[in-house]
Amino acid sequence: MENMFCYQCQETAKNTGCTIKGVCGKESDVANLQDLLIYTAKGIAVFSSELRKNGVDLSIANEFIVESLFMTITNANFDKEAFVNKIAEGVELRDKLKMQLSSNFTSVLFSHDVATWQIIDENQMEEKATTVGVLSTENEDVRSLRELIRYGITGMAAYVSHADKLDYDNEEISVFIEKALLASLQDLSVDELVALTLETGKFGVDAMVLLDSANTESYGHPEVTEVNIGVSDKPGILISGHDLKDIEELLKQTEGTGVDVYTHSEMLPAHYYPAFKKYEHFVGNYGNAWWAQDKEFKSFNGPILMTTNCLVPPKDSYIDRVYVTGAVGFTGLKKIEDRVEGGEKDFSGIIAHALKCEAPTQIEEGTIVGGFAHNQVKELAPQIMDAVNSGDVNNFVVMAGCDGRQKGRNYYTDFANELPQDAIVLTAGCAKFRYNKLDMGTIGGIPRVLDAGQCNDSYSLVVTALMLKEALGLDDLNDLPLAYNIAWYEQKAVIVLLALLHLGVKDIKLGPTLPAFLSPNVVNVLVDNFGISGVGEVKEDMESLGIASEEAVIG
Repeated sequence: MENMFCYQCQETAKNTGCTIKGVCGKESDVANLQDLLIYTAKGIAVFSSELRKNGVDLSIANEFIVESLFMTITNANFDKEAFVNKIAEGVELRDKLKMQLSSNFTSVLFSHDVATWQIIDENQMEEKATTVGVLSTENEDVRSLRELIRYGITGMAAYVSHADKLDYDNEEISVFIEKALLASLQDLSVDELVALTLETGKFGVDAMVLLDSANTESYGHPEVTEVNIGVSDKPGILISGHDLKDIEELLKQTEGTGVDVYTHSEMLPAHYYPAFKKYEHFVGNYGNAWWAQDKEFKSFNGPILMTTNCLVPPKDSYIDRVYVTGAVGFTGLKKIEDRVEGGEKDFSGIIAHALKCEAPTQIEEGTIVGGFAHNQVKELAPQIMDAVNSGDVNNFVVMAGCDGRQKGRNYYTDFANELPQDAIVLTAGCAKFRYNKLDMGTIGGIPRVLDAGQCNDSYSLVVTALMLKEALGLDDLNDLPLAYNIAWYEQKAVIVLLALLHLGVKDIKLGPTLPAFLSPNVVNVLVDNFGISGVGEVKEDMESLGIASEEAVIG
């Protein structure tokens, strides 16, 4: 008997769907409440979409919808109470919006259950949650496209949330997210849903542009940086996730305290920003991708701050040292509350905790290099083009996206190792931890792995591709000597994929498995129109991607 149904991540059970408990660790009641929170957000969208026509300020509704989507992203929030409270808040907000409507506003959706259901008690809420999930859409292809769009806007919401923390906003993105939520309540054809899927990609690009502007205008453009992967002899705080506002405030508050700060996983690219380099106690990066935290958090010895996904349910050996903030939640963990408007988060508790801990246990030594976002690549463009024109570089390969636990992800390490010596890897996201510590050398002084940063910095890879296209005098991105071998795990990778499809990129390899939420017919649409395919054997994939031998010459 199914207690839940979730297939939003790459590791979903049997590549079909989790029905008893999530592979990620979330319990069935939490999974169902996540579905109900999205359902509640749809109810808010019913009324906000109408009020928007009359120029009403909907910033509270926009923020609620974005944060609700973000809370449901894989490996972010496992806390049942957080979802119960958020749903109650959402129903109250929905009804307040409804009361603002004048009699001139009418919509067939006003009588839809998303707009009318009420909370009686927590038991009724949990029962309701079991009826509004993925499988409530019976048509497999419609369900597949609805969920593809939903996961796209979930990833988009993460980027919008980060930008919002830095006071950057794009109202058009909020309007689209609202539109996408309402589309699941309408009887749209498969063709209409396919069009909406590509439109989701368009707004995914806009969201990445927004966050890129927020990050670079706040902290400067990333620079080529050698990042220490060893440790000091002082106690430390390990910060993981994606939120640069959080690390900015943590660095300010730890300065002069005798506590060092280290990054983990997707926070590694914080080292590339000029604004953070002034902090001498910003020591380096500790460990690897998110899934290794069950070992690396234990050996770190000090407290850990999770600012976003990906959180793995903590083990007893270090659970008392894990702090969460923002959209992240897990029952029993210490919560650092959101900042009040105009203020900062209070990190004094985690700093005091760190001062009682031993220094981190060293697990590796040396440095890794990153910081190759679009502005830095632009500065290196003449050097890169010299290498291209001389024949030293004949292949560019985008290997971006997510990492994960499955043994099959060794494929990406093998793929990087097997690349010809005239190939340069363009990467972003935690997928890079499969190959960013390999000794792949340089070409004309250019590292063969160019790390642009976090998953949202996939936008930088697109800008780099456009620069290459212009420099080589080509008319189409797909004429570039550029192959795409993308690893996915969660919903931010979904919006990156949809963004690439919107931009017309074709022949993408996607792995280590194709998403379970893609029905056979939807897969066929993606294959026929965009040439998307799964991964196989390394050498065969290189051949199918058109990765040339070292003797080949571009152009």
